[in-house]
Amino acid sequence: MADVFSRLLLATEHSDFDVGAEALAFALARRCGLPLAGVMPILSNPEYEALAPQLAARTDEQAGDAMQALAADAARAEVALTMRARHGPEPYLEIVDEAVQQSADLIVIRRRGKRGFLGQVRVGEMVRKVVAHSPCSVLIAPREARMWTQCVLTPVDPQAPALRVVALAAAVARDCAVPLSIIAVASGDEPEARHAAEATLQQAVRAAGGATGLRVDTQLRIGRTHEQILAAAATAGASLIVMGRDGETRPGRAWFGGATQKVIGLAQLPVLVAVFPNLTEPAAP
Repeated sequence: MADVFSRLLLATEHSDFDVGAEALAFALARRCGLPLAGVMPILSNPEYEALAPQLAARTDEQAGDAMQALAADAARAEVALTMRARHGPEPYLEIVDEAVQQSADLIVIRRRGKRGFLGQVRVGEMVRKVVAHSPCSVLIAPREARMWTQCVLTPVDPQAPALRVVALAAAVARDCAVPLSIIAVASGDEPEARHAAEATLQQAVRAAGGATGLRVDTQLRIGRTHEQILAAAATAGASLIVMGRDGETRPGRAWFGGATQKVIGLAQLPVLVAVFPNLTEPAAP
């Protein structure tokens, strides 16, 4: 993994909802032999601090206690952690800005905080905005998330195959010595749709070919995209899903939704959302 990511940033409030992200960030840092940076966003604004200074001070005190507790957890995990608290009216902006300042290439974050309406299929608002605006890849962890030790699964869209996402998934799988499963979901059972999906799978296998010694298998499925991705993950015994950021078709457009958001909201395993500075896809091999 050190060949794939070299600057890790953990975004956490050290709550019960963050335990999976923290455990996963510690495991990655330890496996890769990397230091770990951390950011704790604190919701605040000048008006609040002026009108309620005692409450603001109490919030800072609680954040300090949480960071000390997290530092102790990191020490027990034998991870060098450097934490920073950041204040602002939009917590996601503090996380994104910290990623820029740290030149991070991977943000590790929880899936959501407190449960809300349709909590089983929705990603937390802060997390959704982080993914949409992040300058780097984002690893989203449910509370039960742990380091992957089995198959890595990545889907490809027959209409717009993101081959760099496949290459990243292959690199992660190779470095962790686990197989890679590639899935394409056809738009229908017509011969044309199946042919397009099969051709896309062939392209994706070639894109993963640079990962020497990697075992690759493919699945062609028909149905609703997010449902088939989750079913394929279960069939393959996947412990990590690698996807692209939906709707990212040109520079300057940050949008997050569709199948990626649904998979993140429903999966009981970590999902790595691949983000690349240059949005232009390479030509198909």
